[in-house]
Amino acid sequence: QVQLMESGGGSVQTGESLTLSCVASGATSNKYCVGWFRRAPGKEREGVATIALSYGGAFYADSVKGRFTISRDNSKNTVYLQMNSLKPEETATYYCAATLRPSWAICNLTGEYSYWGQGTQVTVSS
Repeated sequence: QVQLMESGGGSVQTGESLTLSCVASGATSNKYCVGWFRRAPGKEREGVATIALSYGGAFYADSVKGRFTISRDNSKNTVYLQMNSLKPEETATYYCAATLRPSWAICNLTGEYSYWGQGTQVTVSS
């Protein structure tokens, strides 16, 4: 069983940056895709970025390409989401999620993610 815990959320102004962290426990291998998702009030959940723990390959939603960077530190069992140039419409609860995949797999934001964190709130004001 994998447990995920997010941190790093907060309130920022438009154009500012935040870095979210997702710490995993209970996982015994790097054969996971770990993704960041967000849900704004009244909207459906949206995939933001995901990364393969084994080789670091990343995939981004079009809406965040060039502004967000996902990375991992396997020695710390942590995945980060660096968010730059934040916009008010990106106010949401951000969730970390993980799914078991072969080490060669390309991660994407579709499909089922089996493990979820509790979320961290990001508020961007104009």
